[in-house]
Amino acid sequence: MPGENLTRVEAIERAGVITTVESYAVDLDLTTGPETFSSTTVIRFSAVEGSSTFVDLVAPVLREVTLNGRSLDVTEVFADSRIALEGLAAENELRVVADCAYMNTGEGLHRFVDPVDGEVYLYTQFEVPDARRVFATFEQPDLKAPFQLTVTAPAAWHVVSNQPTPEPTPAEHATEPDVAAARWEFGPTPRISTYLAALVAGPYAVERGEVTSSDGRTIPLGVFCRSSLSEHLDAEAIMTTTRQGFAFYEETFGVPYPFDKYDQLFVPEYNMGAMENPGCVTFTESYVFRSQVTDAVRERRVVTVLHELAHMWFGDLVTMKWWNDLWLNESFAEYVSTLATAEATEWDAAWTTFNAMEKTWAYRQDQLPSTHPIVAPIDDLEDVQVNFDGITYAKGASVLKQLVAWVGREEFVSGVSAYFHKHAWGNTELPDLLVELEATSGRDLGAWAKTWLETAGVNTLRPVIELDDHRRITSFQIEQTAPADHPTIRPHRLGIGCYDLDDSGAVVRTRSVQVDVDGTRTAIPDLVGLTRPDLVLVNDDDLAYAKVRLDEASLDFAVANLSRISDPLARSLVWGSVWDAVRDGETPASAYVDLVLGNIAAETESTTVRTTLAQLGLAARSYVAPERRAATLERVGDTLWTLAQEAAAGSDLQLQLVKYFSTLASTEAHVAPLRGLLDGSVVLDGLAVDTDLRWELLQGLVQLGAAGDDEIDAALSADDTASGRQAAARARAATPTTAGKERAFASVVEDADAPNAIIRATAAGFVQVTDPAVLVSFAQRYVDALLPIWETRSYHIAEELIEGLYPAPLASTRLRDTVRGWLETHADAPSALRRMVIEALAGTERALAAQAVDAAA
Repeated sequence: MPGENLTRVEAIERAGVITTVESYAVDLDLTTGPETFSSTTVIRFSAVEGSSTFVDLVAPVLREVTLNGRSLDVTEVFADSRIALEGLAAENELRVVADCAYMNTGEGLHRFVDPVDGEVYLYTQFEVPDARRVFATFEQPDLKAPFQLTVTAPAAWHVVSNQPTPEPTPAEHATEPDVAAARWEFGPTPRISTYLAALVAGPYAVERGEVTSSDGRTIPLGVFCRSSLSEHLDAEAIMTTTRQGFAFYEETFGVPYPFDKYDQLFVPEYNMGAMENPGCVTFTESYVFRSQVTDAVRERRVVTVLHELAHMWFGDLVTMKWWNDLWLNESFAEYVSTLATAEATEWDAAWTTFNAMEKTWAYRQDQLPSTHPIVAPIDDLEDVQVNFDGITYAKGASVLKQLVAWVGREEFVSGVSAYFHKHAWGNTELPDLLVELEATSGRDLGAWAKTWLETAGVNTLRPVIELDDHRRITSFQIEQTAPADHPTIRPHRLGIGCYDLDDSGAVVRTRSVQVDVDGTRTAIPDLVGLTRPDLVLVNDDDLAYAKVRLDEASLDFAVANLSRISDPLARSLVWGSVWDAVRDGETPASAYVDLVLGNIAAETESTTVRTTLAQLGLAARSYVAPERRAATLERVGDTLWTLAQEAAAGSDLQLQLVKYFSTLASTEAHVAPLRGLLDGSVVLDGLAVDTDLRWELLQGLVQLGAAGDDEIDAALSADDTASGRQAAARARAATPTTAGKERAFASVVEDADAPNAIIRATAAGFVQVTDPAVLVSFAQRYVDALLPIWETRSYHIAEELIEGLYPAPLASTRLRDTVRGWLETHADAPSALRRMVIEALAGTERALAAQAVDAAA
């Protein structure tokens, strides 16, 4: 990645030279062959006369640079992915002609060949800095401009961009004269940032609809996916969610949808969940469900659709000036998409999902050595790349939720509406939003912003309760603590819930108070004099961002009665509190395993089940004492299989239990049910053993050494699709031998041609082990590969390899010491690389601490 970074200082300096970018005209020819495409860019811009700057381009061949009619020598002006521009006029026209490369990394213009039918599919992914892989650009968010795109491609393709697709005209195919080609000339976009321009092209299948905007316009809707997946595309469900989102956001924001159409495209080999390209939103095609999925995944798709739709206003209409305000883009979309899901769709328990998933992510991220303030210092592009994390998304959204509770929802949305109206099509910084919120709420947000946005770390809240001889509360206080390295004590608006066991045997809330907590101790006089409830739940309704501990009596009651707590959000808060205590070394992991196995069958919320079972796996494999690991895993596998057999036929719980049984199976006795489900000799009523579940069952057998390459080859022959190839790569990498792990490691580290999706799948299988001993040799192999990976791969591929291949299941002092040694001897390694390694090491250190606590229990 050398020569591709951009610092904030450089961006500020360039914005001081480039006064206005008037327009981009980009002409792409996608018929020039499978390796590269032709790119011609014309940029018209105003500048300080006589000044100098540069334009960004990542391309294997630069053919022509013409500035104001003057041809520049490409060998002199092009270096380190920049084209130097000297002697600028007040008004300038730059023309750049290049051959740009197709990517298989999910960056720039990604090219995919469908193994089912051989068809070619393309899509762009530009955030953060990859528009420059497709055309010459001033690659920073504050230099907005209209984009006019022209594309030559096979005539049989759909070509989609930010603006409505025009009628194509005939054109010549550059390399295959017998193939009909066409030319699409799109109209100019509104003024948008470079990372938001988009192109998707190929023989996609499409279903169309429309929605009426609040200003009376008819907005065309399109839902696209690969043709070979089209039978599984439930486009009407996507459009229903979209229409619900349009109505909710237009009413809430008081601003009509700002673009001309809204296409949603499910694309192959995607690196993330989705991307908010205006009017041309791209999604991972894993959201096209070819097999049965859990309710958690269905709900996640709804939230993702609404998250990206929210960005049309916050992020696209109004855009951050620089990447230090990335958090506001993502936090806002995360918050309002959860709000919209809860209030405008069938998924009315979305805040429980938010607690179980997003907040778990945020708390984990905020306790890493790399934690940072929500408003993070972003000095360059590498800083941005590693900050797409649980702070930027989930903690920021959690803090916004608390802000809304503090200033009032009506005041909050009024301020946001004023912000959109005032800054439409412009770039902003955080103070621009705070000014509007202060005006509508009447509150001074300066101290709030300093405390919550400019400091790192998570506080812990616990009740301190004193009783008289009749169990009446004589004193009730909330104790707040902070970690030593991030000692900020913060204000919190939160609820305190009192729960009791009723005559029906359910645990129900009998009283709730909402209070403001500040300082290390806060007295709660409203609860003094009451009879002590069975369960006291601090942060009831989950308004605050803080770890919560239960007092001893409440913890004992909650553990004994968790499945009886009627409110799913309250249950989620208890699950989360106990898990935090395990991670913090206050509760033995074995006790958590007991809690999960004894209560998970009664949990009704799909995402809570999903998150809890994933944590069960981590606890059993890495947090219990090593001498108990095998017995614990055996009990986990036995219990999950028993619970799966007892679960309601066809239920979401049944499916999740079978999936996690496949993952956590560890003994010879577990082979028979896995094989039986796979060959049909074992049947669970209501369970469809479909294509994707068959792959999961097969991988479980591979992990146990009960299946291998022959079975994987046979499965792939029956499912030679993109998903099938990824599943096969994952299953092969799960082979439980050192040789099998070496094959997997080499296939993605030493072979630079593997595409992103295969790398991701291989890494996932590599770390799936029953006996971590097969990974012992990879502690050193891993650190030896770090710098070569970083220096030779694109950012996203480096990230996949460095994070995905870390041999975390070892959870040993040997792994810890090896990684510590690398960090000590590579103090000058790039900060983004060191951050990834430090975060991985932190997971190992936490596991070792948890093992020690469990061993002593």
